[in-house]
Amino acid sequence: MKLVILDRDGVINVDSDQFIKSPEEWTAIPGSLEAIAKLNHAGYRVVIASNQSGIGRGLLDMAALNAINAKMYKALAQLGGRIDALFYCPHPAEANCDCRKPKPGMFEDIARRFNADLGGVPGIGDSLRDMQAAATAGAQPMLVLTGKGAKTQAGGGLPSGTRVYRDLAEAARAIIA
Repeated sequence: MKLVILDRDGVINVDSDQFIKSPEEWTAIPGSLEAIAKLNHAGYRVVIASNQSGIGRGLLDMAALNAINAKMYKALAQLGGRIDALFYCPHPAEANCDCRKPKPGMFEDIARRFNADLGGVPGIGDSLRDMQAAATAGAQPMLVLTGKGAKTQAGGGLPSGTRVYRDLAEAARAIIA
């Protein structure tokens, strides 16, 4: 099975330090939805693994998160794309849960759910914790420079073998090639 694991905020949509709390605040990064559709058309299953601590902090509720994701799904469907599954961690950092990146819990859940070996599976994100979770789970860390990606790259400390791309569209082209 061909599988790609994506972070959401800063990879698919414009990120915000104040969190994305409503569908109105969700805006796709140019080219990101088309990149997902191209991955789908090339036979890849696309799964999201996203920290959503705004839920645990009381900044948004499940209805808001579902509405945000529904907006993303609808925009993707209009381009012939889809998300095969969405995994998220609702916990704030102080909860010290196993699902919050940089821990690999969401990646491990994805591997179980899809009965997949994550060796070489692209794990695309814009933060150091995205890269750490992917690497720990055995996936191929891929940093995009959108969202917090440029700052992450400048900060150093990326896992060995991390690949860097301008945005999701460039990463998708490399994966498909």
